[in-house]
Amino acid sequence: MALPIEEYALIGDRRTAALVGSDGSLDWLCLPRFDSSACFAALLGTVEHGRWQLCPVGEHEVSRRYLDGSAVLETTFTTAEGVVTLTDLMPRGDGRADVVRRVEGVRGTVRMRHEWRVRLDYGAIVPWVRRQTVDGEAVITAIAGPDQLVLRGPRLPTADDHRHVDEFDVAEGATLTFSTTWLPSHVPLASLRTDADHREVVDAMVRDGSSWSGQCRGDLPHAEVVRRSLLTLRLLTDEQTGGIVAAPTTSLPEDPGGERNWDYRFCWLRDAALTLDSLLRAGYTEEAQLWRRWLLRTVAGDPQDLQIVYATDGHRRLTELTLEHLPGYAGSRPVRIGNGAALQRQLDVVGEVMIALERARQVTGHADADAWALQRALVDGLARGWRQKDHGLWEIRGPQRRFTHSQAMVWAAFDRAVRAVEEFDLPGPVDTWRDLRDTVHAEVLERGYDHDRGTFVQHDETTEVDASLLVLPSIGFLAGDDPRMLGTIAAVEEDLLRDGLVLRYRTQSGVDGLAGDEHPFLACSFWLVSAYARAGRTGDAHELFDRLCGLVNDVGLLSEEYDAAHGRMVGNFPQAFSHLALVRAAFDLADAARVRTA
Repeated sequence: MALPIEEYALIGDRRTAALVGSDGSLDWLCLPRFDSSACFAALLGTVEHGRWQLCPVGEHEVSRRYLDGSAVLETTFTTAEGVVTLTDLMPRGDGRADVVRRVEGVRGTVRMRHEWRVRLDYGAIVPWVRRQTVDGEAVITAIAGPDQLVLRGPRLPTADDHRHVDEFDVAEGATLTFSTTWLPSHVPLASLRTDADHREVVDAMVRDGSSWSGQCRGDLPHAEVVRRSLLTLRLLTDEQTGGIVAAPTTSLPEDPGGERNWDYRFCWLRDAALTLDSLLRAGYTEEAQLWRRWLLRTVAGDPQDLQIVYATDGHRRLTELTLEHLPGYAGSRPVRIGNGAALQRQLDVVGEVMIALERARQVTGHADADAWALQRALVDGLARGWRQKDHGLWEIRGPQRRFTHSQAMVWAAFDRAVRAVEEFDLPGPVDTWRDLRDTVHAEVLERGYDHDRGTFVQHDETTEVDASLLVLPSIGFLAGDDPRMLGTIAAVEEDLLRDGLVLRYRTQSGVDGLAGDEHPFLACSFWLVSAYARAGRTGDAHELFDRLCGLVNDVGLLSEEYDAAHGRMVGNFPQAFSHLALVRAAFDLADAARVRTA
């Protein structure tokens, strides 16, 4: 069985990513892209579904860190006989898809175990594996269908029952470097070039990561946790296309043993827009330009054909399938690939996109004509259909509703369109947009508000509250200290707090059409931090933020949800939504402090 989720760390090359456990086992890797099929899938099954492990043979203690603000992972194993380090990385910019693992002896002599067990197509296919010689170098190849993996290193493991295993001693000062490279199966092995010195590769990646993360201001609360969150968001961004995945994993359960298991290896417009907004607040403008170009390419065409989620290359067909051969993480089935939410209507998405592109204009001082033409088309499409019911940002699989959050984001879309005309002198029917903005605002205040209880509600057919209502001040819909927001915060505290953390909504209401329960959603808890800060409850904001930052694992990563009763992470990991909300909460706290001292 796979390790607890919090025992994993992330490495990546900004085209794909891998999860490495504290036991030195690489249990999840899709090559060559985030949404490619997995070649190591033990995370969603057993070791029989593929893994790559390097670890001491006997008992040992473990400590881990990322090297100097980079995506280079260092795991230190301490045994009675000595100490070794395992350095894991995925080199960027080498034109390949590969993982490099370097074992170094620090003290004494440590006996290491090496297991390379490739299972292609999400653990379903045992490949044809053989030892070959390329330009005088012995390598091991694993081939099935379109995929080919090549294992290289100074000491290759030997075949044993459809896997390759080895044991070897690592003495102080010794270094052994192994790599696994993906190639299309039709590409000859002669295309493998000699690797650069791996120390130089590591040093270059450390310099790049440290320089990039160092651009973020240092006066934020829990600044190092914020920087790690920003680095994680960067790792989840495809550096070639600009697409930003919600998470590098699929089907890590929201409710262990249940059916709330989804594939997050795609680019949701909402998540990507919010990620972009977080990066821009932290001063990263290059990513804004990259994502804007991705958006223009991806949603080009009729705005009526807009999807809420795409592949990182802009591909639209994300057919949801079930992998029957995988037992799932902690027995959580079904295991899904693809995502049926691609076919849903979610009215909030245009608002999120408009907010992100507005911030990009403000930060860069540049209004791109093509980007604005796209925004006009999206807003004009929204003007024709904004009264429709939708599935909401939580992608419910129950009946469509008029969700209050969706309608508030419709207001935000029209509001940002008006601002673009007024502040940047961009062309558009500003009077029409202004009228629509005012109409939507009035309807939300009337239909989305429970006057008896003094709180906004999830949708206009219920008295239930929803954590998404906490973001209304952040988009400018109401002031954070408006009595209606104070009442909403109080209702969220009363109905949605579990062990001091915030649920998305009460699943008992049946609104989402799914069986089972779920745990507090970490992004929602960070939204409460921001709501507290905007409401003037700065002490409560800092107290909750401190607690949330204390939930990151040993290398600063967060999942989607947190099970406080059992002290464990749940849901896909690491989760962009959690990390971007952490960044936004940190900036909201800093802004609140600046207002108090002004």
